[in-house]
Amino acid sequence: YNVFKDPAVIATGQLQMLKRAFQGETVFFSDVKVPLEEIVEHYGIQDFDVEAIYQDITIFPILDDRKRVIYVVALLINRRVYKGKDGIGRAKEYIENHWQDKFDLGEAAKAACLSKAHFTKLFKKHTGVTPYEYYINYKISKLKEILLDTNLSISQAFAACNMEYNGHSARVFKEKTGLSPSAYRKMSR
Repeated sequence: YNVFKDPAVIATGQLQMLKRAFQGETVFFSDVKVPLEEIVEHYGIQDFDVEAIYQDITIFPILDDRKRVIYVVALLINRRVYKGKDGIGRAKEYIENHWQDKFDLGEAAKAACLSKAHFTKLFKKHTGVTPYEYYINYKISKLKEILLDTNLSISQAFAACNMEYNGHSARVFKEKTGLSPSAYRKMSR
């Protein structure tokens, strides 16, 4: 393997510094993003749960008696590892356990151990919807279950979901289900 022809090395612009290690110097690269996409594609890895890895890399030569480079050693130390699916799973669980509360993006992101911006991006990537959409969809699914209880009025069913029964919430329900709350209740009898 020729590291001097590695596209990731060339893309980072660190080729000259890397060559110094092969000339007898110790070189240090700080906070290098590992090219995970290329590694996953090259080795055909399935279901990879790591979004990003950042490493510090120290490269140093091993010299023979005459001070000639005989080996070059790379020491890789992971500084940060960002996982996606595990954190997203924890956030989904948080949302599902707090569906009756007011939506709190900060708390959902905290459950995933991510910043709000990074969490929102990863959540959409892994689920196809934003965290708020997931929350609303889950809340509507619970409302659909409660609407099946004909001992409750439609307004009481909404209240049981900590939702006010008004034009807006009825419209959201219809957007998600294709039916008004009363039509949904009649259809499910």
